[in-house]
Amino acid sequence: MITIQFKNNFEIKLERPSPFLMRPIFISVLFMITSCATKKIAQSKTKGIQKIDYKKFKTNTILVGATLNYRELNTKKETLFLKDFKYLTPANAAKQHIIHPSPNIWNWNNTAAFLKFAEKNKIAVRLHGPISPQASWWAKDDDRTPQELETNLIEFATAFAKKYNNHPNVIWMDVVNETVLANGKWHGPKPGKDKWENPWLAIGLDENDFPLYILKAFEIATKHAPNIKLVYNQNAGMNDVMWHKVKKAILYLKSKGYRVDGLGWQAHLLLGASREDFVDNIDKTLLKLGNLIDWAHQNNLEFHVTELDYLIKENNLKNIKVEREIQAKIYQKIIDLLLSKSKNGFVSLNLWDLGVRFRKGKGYFQSIYDEHLEPTPAYEVIKGTLQPNKK
Repeated sequence: MITIQFKNNFEIKLERPSPFLMRPIFISVLFMITSCATKKIAQSKTKGIQKIDYKKFKTNTILVGATLNYRELNTKKETLFLKDFKYLTPANAAKQHIIHPSPNIWNWNNTAAFLKFAEKNKIAVRLHGPISPQASWWAKDDDRTPQELETNLIEFATAFAKKYNNHPNVIWMDVVNETVLANGKWHGPKPGKDKWENPWLAIGLDENDFPLYILKAFEIATKHAPNIKLVYNQNAGMNDVMWHKVKKAILYLKSKGYRVDGLGWQAHLLLGASREDFVDNIDKTLLKLGNLIDWAHQNNLEFHVTELDYLIKENNLKNIKVEREIQAKIYQKIIDLLLSKSKNGFVSLNLWDLGVRFRKGKGYFQSIYDEHLEPTPAYEVIKGTLQPNKK
């Protein structure tokens, strides 16, 4: 008897095989083995994904991009974006309150439109989400239990990571966002559901006082988004106590075996920091920023300025021309710093919006175009950064 055995416990037994039968049998066996090997090779080739080469979009050693809102696609702002940028952050389209507003509702349409736009124009994308204070009203409801919140987080974060992991234009994703307050405390829930709050902290802390939601978000992203660079994104100014806590959280995540590829800073100038810090003592503040970038590079992290704009308060609009000149000078100092630090590691700069954005109770956020979409002095600074590599 001859036994021919295959994987998965499959075998063929032959009683006294004739020599005339052996040739076709072995040819058939050889064909089966070859087919299996070919299928395996084909499967291994489809496992990987060829991401867009975002590094070729860098100018002066840094990558510069901007944000568009969903309603701005197919408008003049889209045209202005395409004129200068190949790196896009789709504003709030990838946040939970848009994609997954309640446990039974999903809406991927906004992000789908952005990714179609990115594919068409060969643009690199950073998805600004998914676990952040910009959660659904369902999650912010005070009746939600820790168990319900954790289930909702796992459901959303897993679906998000799986959906975008193999998209060729998605290079980065903000895994968590706005986790620590300026005073160094974890950003947590507030009464009601109409305030700027972070409901996910209610899930609890681990034995070392780190939020379980942050650990779970990076665990899921590490497992289900191996082809995307994972960013820990943080807001506010250069508050020492705040950044100390963020650094500890990142090192703790790494000690757990979770992947963190980049550190992001939401540079909403004069929103999360005083005028004294970012105007009167800008050089001192930028020294702190430089040290933060150095720390990121020393710990094998990319550094991303994720949301750069400049706030002019309503009572200061009469000085808007002067304020825009100040904005341009600060932008130039930030870019000079980023250029110097890019020698030691990857650095990117993302402008939040392109025009003027009004926020009630805060004022008018300035980017690089005015309310008529005419270039401001800040545009000339950005243009100077982009210009040398233009052909």
